Amino acid sequence: MKAVKRVYERADVAAAREGYAVALDGRAVKTPGRRPLVLPTAALAEAVAAEWRAQADEVRPETMPLTRLAATAIDRVAEVRAQVVGEVAGYAAADLVCHRAAAPPELAARQAAGWQPLLYWLDERHGARLATTDELIALDQPTEALAALRAAVESFDDFALAALHAVTSACGSLVIALALAGERIDAGEAWALSEIDESFQIERWGEDDEAARRRARLRDEVQAAARFLALSRG
Repeated sequence: MKAVKRVYERADVAAAREGYAVALDGRAVKTPGRRPLVLPTAALAEAVAAEWRAQADEVRPETMPLTRLAATAIDRVAEVRAQVVGEVAGYAAADLVCHRAAAPPELAARQAAGWQPLLYWLDERHGARLATTDELIALDQPTEALAALRAAVESFDDFALAALHAVTSACGSLVIALALAGERIDAGEAWALSEIDESFQIERWGEDDEAARRRARLRDEVQAAARFLALSRG
């Protein structure tokens, strides 16, 4: 979305029939799909309103991650929920944390130390025991584990599912996303765990500007989604 001129003075929160609406000079904000921007908690609505207040002469959507996630929940997740569930759950079949390096041993050890505890937690919390490999081959995960993880994803409401989708995509891992949603790890840990390979390579060879920008963007996406998830739950 392109920046547009700011034409409002105030951004406020008002109680709505199904939650809390954000209004600009008394007029309810609508999503790009022309649906009312109604949030499930007052805390999330206030945070979204704060993004609108923070805009200067122009409204820049790229600086409003909570607003964008809310619009995604309302316009996309609510409309094609089964598709979104499938996209998120599908990551489990080739999850980042299940594919390990055979060498060098330092990287393999770092992956095991960071990722294996999450797999133990996943099994205990969701009854899903995923296999791992250090070979460059497709990994057939147990059908029952994949079914358990799909059920876990389906249990999220539309707003939480929008956040889960964002974290899963940014990290390349449903396991990391579920651990974040389950408060097993925080946003900083989620991003760091998803970047173990890249961080290891940077320590050895350095980092170029493009890679640094990519990592910063992904970190910001994970942090915003984590905040959105927490606020949506009140």
